[in-house]
Amino acid sequence: MVAKPKSETNQANSASYEGCLYTIVAPSGAGKSSLVAALREQDPTIRLSISTTTRPARPGEISGREYHFVSRERFEELSRAGEFLEQAEVYGNLYGTSKRWIEATRTAGDDVLLEIDWQGARQVKRIFPDMSFIYILPPSIDVLRERLVKRGKDTPEVIERRLAAAREDLRHVHQADYVIINEDFCVALDDLQAITRALRLTAAHQLKRYAHLIS
Repeated sequence: MVAKPKSETNQANSASYEGCLYTIVAPSGAGKSSLVAALREQDPTIRLSISTTTRPARPGEISGREYHFVSRERFEELSRAGEFLEQAEVYGNLYGTSKRWIEATRTAGDDVLLEIDWQGARQVKRIFPDMSFIYILPPSIDVLRERLVKRGKDTPEVIERRLAAAREDLRHVHQADYVIINEDFCVALDDLQAITRALRLTAAHQLKRYAHLIS
């Protein structure tokens, strides 16, 4: 069999291979954002989906980096236009994930990571059954409270509301494909990397990625 030129082979692969889709869910204060940042620092090929939200930007946040910050009116316009793969209301603010961006990014062969709540993850799973649902938990509610207090971003009332939401979240952990306990950050990061690497090596992904070897 005559080997194809390298450029032609790469084009064939990118046309048939679809990137992995990971969804990471965690209660506020469980360390999700820190783990995702560390994962992407070590593996920058993973593309992070930037959600659209009506929540006001916090000090230091930039629209297009942490979130796409929009008004409620603009969010509702985008929703009516079918822009969002999933959307949810959390603490009175609306959040939505761009379906078009995810589809285009995966079609280009890049992995996509979503940071959303369990309700959003369930919606995404219905549309993309191959999505991998990863749940990150703190070692206990007491540790979660301690982390939220040390973070210094919320009032005591807000912290108690977040803890109540965390207890509700725990009722849905069984829906996840993988569960990571973030007691030791380095161990939790190793676990997260192990999951993303293993998913890339499934037969379904590898046979598409290296279809030229089989043909």
